[in-house]
Amino acid sequence: MNIRKMACAAAIFGCVASVTAADEVAEAEKGEVEEETPVVSAEFGLQLDSKYMTYGVTDGKDPILTPSAQLTFFDWAYVGVESIFDLTKGNGKRGDYGNRAGKWTTLDAIVGLAHEFDLGETLGALSVDVNYIYEYLRRHHSDMGDTQYINLELSLGDLWFEPTLGIERDLMADDGTYINLEVGHTFALVGDEEDPTLTFRPSIGQGFGDKHRTRGYELAADHGGVMDTTIKGEFEWALCDNVALTAYVAYSDYWFDSKLRDGARAYNGAWGSSCDHSWTFYGGVGVAFSF
Repeated sequence: MNIRKMACAAAIFGCVASVTAADEVAEAEKGEVEEETPVVSAEFGLQLDSKYMTYGVTDGKDPILTPSAQLTFFDWAYVGVESIFDLTKGNGKRGDYGNRAGKWTTLDAIVGLAHEFDLGETLGALSVDVNYIYEYLRRHHSDMGDTQYINLELSLGDLWFEPTLGIERDLMADDGTYINLEVGHTFALVGDEEDPTLTFRPSIGQGFGDKHRTRGYELAADHGGVMDTTIKGEFEWALCDNVALTAYVAYSDYWFDSKLRDGARAYNGAWGSSCDHSWTFYGGVGVAFSF
């Protein structure tokens, strides 16, 4: 290559490099440069709930503490673990586990896939999460054993009412299926809509269970149906990019099926006359660290 051709090539290369750099700067200024997906990310959480609630009924009348950890690979696959700790004596399911203050009661191992798929401007992103859970119960008496779950969650978080459909299949304990449909909306209280510092999300969810699930929870022996209705308000405060505080208050009741409502009243009533009703108020606070 002679000097003139070399100079010409260098000029063309410099022009292309200059245009590319200018485009990158312009995109960065517009916030359009996508962040590189990390190979591995981690999240650790600690949640304090005023009661141990499952399907709108009370499995523990006193506060519980739930630590958790999760590793996500390539923003798709994840593995996690979480455990429930009782903070008071005799706070296990149905109140028959004796003194369990400060002891863990369940240990869940979780593996799953989660991702967002773009459905266009009208529907926005579809969040899909499918996972398998093996739940190990601390041995207290012979009639309680481990169980396994398959869960599927679908969410359209870009829509104003943020619909979320959750399906849970119990593979061992009662071989039952539970479905929950929730709608709500996230309001930015502090900061802009795209990246708020403090948010508030009111929501209402409705649960449905087959006869195996309602029978397993002693709500009804012969039929499934419309189960718990839950009204919830959730706050999230992003202290920084890696730390978030959460808090919620909730109300659950069995509004639509009188037989299931009577069953919920009897289930809660196992904790004493103060719990002898189908409705429950509860709440909690938590903190999450992400890396």
